[in-house]
Amino acid sequence: MPFAIKNAPSHYQRMMNTRFPEELSEGWLIIYIDDIIAFSETWESHLKRLERVLKEIVQVNMKFSLKKCHFSYSELKALGNVVYGLSLGIDKNKLAEVILKPIPKTKKEMQSLLGFAGYYRQRIKDFARIYKSLYKLCDKQTVYEMTEERVKAYKELKNALARAPFILIPNWKLPSKLYIDTCGEGLGAVLPQTQINNDKPIEGPICFISRQIKPTEESYGAS
Repeated sequence: MPFAIKNAPSHYQRMMNTRFPEELSEGWLIIYIDDIIAFSETWESHLKRLERVLKEIVQVNMKFSLKKCHFSYSELKALGNVVYGLSLGIDKNKLAEVILKPIPKTKKEMQSLLGFAGYYRQRIKDFARIYKSLYKLCDKQTVYEMTEERVKAYKELKNALARAPFILIPNWKLPSKLYIDTCGEGLGAVLPQTQINNDKPIEGPICFISRQIKPTEESYGAS
């Protein structure tokens, strides 16, 4: 596909999603534009899955650059994540760049921080609550001032990023649990799952979900 075509990325992504519907729904393949990640529980299944992907790539007459390919890694960095076995973590190099920065002095710097944090929001418990006061600070009508409350939220957000747990790559063939909670400020949920890794059961979160209460919802009952 030639460069400089406005809709090329979305067209390419749609084409890839169309070519690999089963693989994507089975949860062992991740495709983001030209980044393709396949992962497996065992070496035998991994070889079979690679064969499925490579055959499809050949059929659509696509080519790989071998210099950019990584095969058979137990750990891999991609799209700001560390893929380790059946779980995803935050790339610590990218995280350090943000954690070591001083308190943002402008709205632009704060927006940059919140954009980074928002990318990993599903790793952070109570993200919406922590994010709330900092997000309001970026409003055009709000004077930029790091009050004590906002500094506290800023530090809490950085700590949450630094301590963010690895999340499990979901296996939709296995049962999952859903825990939900609500309060006067927002709604929250966590979706954990128990998977088998090296013949041992491991339980961990697939994602955390949270959002703020809307003004029209403030009078709603808990149920």
